[in-house]
Amino acid sequence: MSQQVPLNFQRVSSEEMTLRAEKLLELMKKRRSVRDFSTDPVPAGVIERCLQIAGRAPSGANQQPWHFAVVRSQEVKRKIREAAEAEEREFYESRAPQEWLDALDHLGTDAQKPFLESAPALIAIFQKSKVSDEKGEEVKVYYPKESIGLATGFLISALHQAGLATLTHTPSPMKFLNEVLERPSGEKPFLLLVVGYPAEGCQVPAIEKLALGEISSEH
Repeated sequence: MSQQVPLNFQRVSSEEMTLRAEKLLELMKKRRSVRDFSTDPVPAGVIERCLQIAGRAPSGANQQPWHFAVVRSQEVKRKIREAAEAEEREFYESRAPQEWLDALDHLGTDAQKPFLESAPALIAIFQKSKVSDEKGEEVKVYYPKESIGLATGFLISALHQAGLATLTHTPSPMKFLNEVLERPSGEKPFLLLVVGYPAEGCQVPAIEKLALGEISSEH
């Protein structure tokens, strides 16, 4: 049995709870996926702090089956763009069913992904199939998809609250990321997160989010 330590938790008043929730809601309402990025660099240390926040996400058996590869090199970003666009061309030209293409139509997306080079940073998120236990031995990961999804949500929220825009990019397949970033075969690419500032005059699609009554219920 692991060692137990006191929980560091402080209750706040109901008024403070409501205020915090409302302020966070208003902030998160402004979060949008961006496809037109400025080349302006991100201040040093900001992404690293957000990654530390992502690392605080819950995971099955606390195995923390994630790796975040931060890409700032222009040469590496170019290689990723070339590989991603090759997969995207095949997707749009032959692999994607028409229903899927119709669903994407209102977003105006295509096989061209210039943001993979213009954005100051990319974060390739990898899902580990095995991790080392307390004895240094490799063990199977339990609930890897759920765990990596939670960490990714933490990261996107943290980056937004820090003042950065993001785009979740998922070219399929993404195995090329292992080769370009020299990650072991036991790590499966989960998502490519594009990070930076929106370009001046950036436009985003007009969309609506479902109302509370459509996404929740009480019993």
